[in-house]
Amino acid sequence: MKPVQDTKGRTTTRTAASGPDFSSKSVSRHLARGVIGFGVIVGSIALVPVAGPAALLAAPLALIAFRGCPTCWMVGLMQTISRGRLERECVDGVCTLTKAHPADKAAEEPAQRQVPAASR
Repeated sequence: MKPVQDTKGRTTTRTAASGPDFSSKSVSRHLARGVIGFGVIVGSIALVPVAGPAALLAAPLALIAFRGCPTCWMVGLMQTISRGRLERECVDGVCTLTKAHPADKAAEEPAQRQVPAASR
């Protein structure tokens, strides 16, 4: 956590997201995991008349694709979409979500990620 002085002189704290991270590297990758997870669930239920109750044994495989339950997948989707766009700020014990400041992101990027002009 790093304390930051705001325009009114109050000290605010910007914190990293606490709790588990269910996000993926990209939205398309996360949606692919969702299609696989929901496909396995629907497929196992649809195969019950053909293969009997043993088809339901495939349903827990969806938990691997979801990295937990379908709710965990939805939380991860929101985290993936908002990654780098929102940040949590706590002022006087009250935390709110605000837009990320581009200047803060530029200062936190390591120098090794910058590409020299000659290689562009």
